[in-house]
Amino acid sequence: MTVAPVRFSPDLETIKPDEPKVIAGLIDQFDVILDRTAKDYGYAVRSVHAKSHGIIEGTMIVNDGLPPEFAQGLFAGAGEHKVYLRLSTNAGDILPDAISLPRGLAIKVVGAVGPRLPGADGDSQDFVMVNGPVFQAPDAEKFLSSLKLLARTTDRMEGTKTVLSSVLQTVNQGLAAVGVASPTIQSLGGAPNLDPLGETYFSVTPFRYGDYVAKFRLKPVSADLTQRTGTLIDASVREDAIRETVRAEMQETRGEWEFQVQLCRDTDAQPIEDPTVEWKEEDAPFVTVATVTAVPQDSWSDDKVRKVDEEMRFSVWTGLAAHQPLGNINRARKLPYEHSAQFRATFNGCPFHEPQQ
Repeated sequence: MTVAPVRFSPDLETIKPDEPKVIAGLIDQFDVILDRTAKDYGYAVRSVHAKSHGIIEGTMIVNDGLPPEFAQGLFAGAGEHKVYLRLSTNAGDILPDAISLPRGLAIKVVGAVGPRLPGADGDSQDFVMVNGPVFQAPDAEKFLSSLKLLARTTDRMEGTKTVLSSVLQTVNQGLAAVGVASPTIQSLGGAPNLDPLGETYFSVTPFRYGDYVAKFRLKPVSADLTQRTGTLIDASVREDAIRETVRAEMQETRGEWEFQVQLCRDTDAQPIEDPTVEWKEEDAPFVTVATVTAVPQDSWSDDKVRKVDEEMRFSVWTGLAAHQPLGNINRARKLPYEHSAQFRATFNGCPFHEPQQ
């Protein structure tokens, strides 16, 4: 028998007294990354997920007749929305693709109607995901320690990073063979260099889901996508091999993904504050609430690069109050992401624009 989902309550979050200090530390380290990369490139890039591999325009169709516990927030009723998908790698500097890191996918859903999160302009709902079910740090304090290491090595020793990435990929393959793949090793450059079009993406952290609490997943289902699942891209020669591969593939790809919701049913087994704990699917099943589709297109046209990569920002704090980010990592994302975006907008003289329905 399926256990009833946990109802949302502010009491589900446990706010640590040192969070403001840790958040200030994150902003300081983001500044190190932002300043260094802006000086090197002559323009400001994102402090995380700086390198984009493709921009895909598509449509999200929310399913009709969802059970009440899944008909919440953006998904309360059937509807169709324009979406923008940005494929990326998680580093704050623009590295050769041979330095293999986890994949990111940011989704901007246009026309999300309802009460907004504080400071969330426009009418879009953002979902920020990675191609793994867990985060590499249990809280913002531990993440700050990792960020300090990344800040110190930003845009330095690319040749050394490439060699280290190759070694770490071998180590991670060995661990994966015995079922112990390491998110930490992957975050340092040991992730397999997989085709991002075949990957499944996870929100990793939890969110309010109207009356409930959930994590999200985007799963490829069309043959054009699933045939690329697990496919490695040779990035040993071309610095932008992933972007070039995605661009070539999207010329003929008909993409279809299922947007899925995993409701929290036990806060001990599915904790709110520790994103290193995977919510096991057998205890908290994923349910499809919408479908995302994309037709063949140019995923790196000048227009898309300008409109999406340069003039948009993606944040878990852009969206509906019904999908409020929850947990320590999500709370720590708000101010540093806003700070990073403002730095980019000011340095580049290019304000951000939320798309209109």
